[in-house]
Amino acid sequence: MTSAPLAARLSHVAGPLFFPVTAYGPDGAVDLDTFRTHVRTGIDAGAAAVFACCGTGEFHALTPEEFRLVVAAAVEETAGEVPVVAGAGYGTALAIQYARLAEEAGADGLLAMPPYLVVADQAGLLGHYTALAAATGLETIVYQRDNAVFTPKTVVALAGTPGVIGLKDGHGDLDLMQRIVSAVRTERPGRDFLYFNGLPTAELTGLAYRGIGVRLYSSAVFAFAPDIALAFYRALDSGDDDLVGALLDHFYRPLVELRAKGRGYAVSLVKAAVRLGGLDVGEVRTPLGEPPAAHIEELTGIIARGRALLEKYGQERHG
Repeated sequence: MTSAPLAARLSHVAGPLFFPVTAYGPDGAVDLDTFRTHVRTGIDAGAAAVFACCGTGEFHALTPEEFRLVVAAAVEETAGEVPVVAGAGYGTALAIQYARLAEEAGADGLLAMPPYLVVADQAGLLGHYTALAAATGLETIVYQRDNAVFTPKTVVALAGTPGVIGLKDGHGDLDLMQRIVSAVRTERPGRDFLYFNGLPTAELTGLAYRGIGVRLYSSAVFAFAPDIALAFYRALDSGDDDLVGALLDHFYRPLVELRAKGRGYAVSLVKAAVRLGGLDVGEVRTPLGEPPAAHIEELTGIIARGRALLEKYGQERHG
């Protein structure tokens, strides 16, 4: 854990947010050494934060002890260079257990994922996240998606909950997000509440989210192609519309279209791409499955096109 508050550190980032995959060895057990290599590669490439054991990191597939070990490995590898945020989910009691394990492992904060299976009303959701935020001293980001979608009134209440510092949106309703941002701004004046674009390939909607003031985003691409992810981040930040458009058209959109061809590809396709980069992080755990060879071939071509665009635009500007 670092001494500076997580909210302050995430308010001034200079790179994408890194969601590493969890590495498994040939026997299926967690491979902490390979995971550390993966985390170190991301930090060296310019990650602004490490979100360990979240969706891309197969939180759903880890035992509590595996979770604690993986979070601790991320904390040890980052050594305070960037903050480490750990996932926490399931029902309230289990989410609190994971939160306390994350705190014990030295994490800087929590990404509070939706409760397991149940569809709760707004009062129930607010009670769940309030209890989770109160269970540890860790700052908490609430993840909106699936069965945890909030009204602006609920987010205003979350923004007034001690320990809750932000909302990550994986739902994708821009009208709702604009109303949420407006409501918090109006009813919590002076509150520096953080918002994150948390859609599976957030770069594809980066321009739209920036239009409503949401600049932070999670980058699954950074896990396997940090050079492409960082180039896009910098192009978006500097207003390099030509490179942004080229990467959207010829890398990100094809990647999203490939992701839509299989269930669980938001995780298994990313993990396959990390392996294509030369780091054997193993396969996904069941119930997720691996992409077929044809989709891996298509993925290889998409990554190659992305890197060819970086080379092309680099030559044009420096040649």
